[in-house]
Amino acid sequence: MDRHIEAFLEMMAAERGAARNTLAAYGADLADLAGHCARAGTAPASASAAVLQAYMAGLAASGLAPRSAARRRSALRQFYRFLLAEGVRADDPSAEIDAPRLGRSLPRGLTEAEVEALLAAADRHGHGSGLLARAALELLYASGLRVSELLALPRSALASEAPMLLIRGKGGRERMVPISAAAREAAHAMLAARERPHPFLFAGRGPRQPLTRQAFARLLKQVALEAGIDPARVSPHVLRHAFATHLLARGADLRSLQMLLGHADIATTQIYTHVLEERLAALLAAHHPLAG
Repeated sequence: MDRHIEAFLEMMAAERGAARNTLAAYGADLADLAGHCARAGTAPASASAAVLQAYMAGLAASGLAPRSAARRRSALRQFYRFLLAEGVRADDPSAEIDAPRLGRSLPRGLTEAEVEALLAAADRHGHGSGLLARAALELLYASGLRVSELLALPRSALASEAPMLLIRGKGGRERMVPISAAAREAAHAMLAARERPHPFLFAGRGPRQPLTRQAFARLLKQVALEAGIDPARVSPHVLRHAFATHLLARGADLRSLQMLLGHADIATTQIYTHVLEERLAALLAAHHPLAG
């Protein structure tokens, strides 16, 4: 691996607490860049703006999705800013790279009635798996957790009656999220029915392993079928979207939602602004004197 890329990844891990998957993605992206630079007869640390622009143009010509190209651009920008900060370069050639045009990506949604149908189906699903499904659905929908955050919860997370949970999210960042009375009750019911103690709130097959994403995804699909909902529309991520869109539709603001979702940048949260736009349009239609 190029020594400058290696130093950059070490900085991302040590100083920014980047997650393993993030480091792997950045490493792969920058290795691809290094290959392009080698073919152009230069090294990544010495590449000109023209070399970088040719690289990005090649990605577009190869049919790479705009969102994937945007991630490559982000990796490049951070890498060359690092080289500039370290004094390896006196300029930042990545500053001249135009951002790929992204289509508007709106979350697939579930209605409030459909979430209620999922919860009711979990209650009918059977004692053990039904209790687990109910607790997981309640926590995902009430707190907006990522599936990785949900499955990493230790059993001790509910040891107190505090109204908030401490969550360790992406990059090791911590945040507080609310836990509803219904979610706490569902989790306690699941624990009470458990035959053997387990260190994780959502127990896997192994004595010290949490429930896997794959096993949880299969359970969600079964519950969706029983609720009469297309299983393709139901996933932990869709429930996180439902949490966000339903909060906004009922009056929450974007900054609060950013904190609850654990987004480092509010620009990530702004994908939900279509909900605010719809609410404002409805308010205008209902209350403006000339709306009729």
